[in-house]
Amino acid sequence: MDTCRKQAWGVLRQHVQSEVLLKHCLAVEIAMRAYAAKFGEDIEYWGAIGLLHDVDFEKYPHDHPNHAGEILRAAGYDGQFVTDVESHARDWEPERTLLQKTLLAVDELTGFIIACALVRPDKNLDNLEVKSVMKKMKDKAFARAVNRETIITSAAAMDVELKEHVEFVTKALAQAVKKPEYQELPLVG
Repeated sequence: MDTCRKQAWGVLRQHVQSEVLLKHCLAVEIAMRAYAAKFGEDIEYWGAIGLLHDVDFEKYPHDHPNHAGEILRAAGYDGQFVTDVESHARDWEPERTLLQKTLLAVDELTGFIIACALVRPDKNLDNLEVKSVMKKMKDKAFARAVNRETIITSAAAMDVELKEHVEFVTKALAQAVKKPEYQELPLVG
């Protein structure tokens, strides 16, 4: 099974056309790669999981992620990879691994952080402060679709303090958007 970024990006582009969803998948990939490095895990594998976690969402939004397996297996990904991708379903019952907890923890948060950056005059992740994100978390009208409870409980499941989690993911996103592989489809701006 090939978990290189080029392969994963190709699979994602075959199944996702929405620029918004592609940007979300890129953001989750960035956060997963950063946490993999922090935890001493396989950066390529974790990144591919993040990049492909919503591979079936555009075609099956009401039955996501239940169709990820058929897409991923057809692309050569194995059962463990499929399980890791499917584990970000909020109603997932089995005990999650560290990778699976991390995927759930960054899924909602990346979108929320980017939304926070986009309402700033400079739209810059470098200047986005944790206190600003935390303040927006309390504003239920802001980014209404983001499940704040999932953000809070999934960070706790990782044994990471929420503010630390927000800071880590914000910094990871801010650093990554400067890299060439993320210039084609900018996350903010």
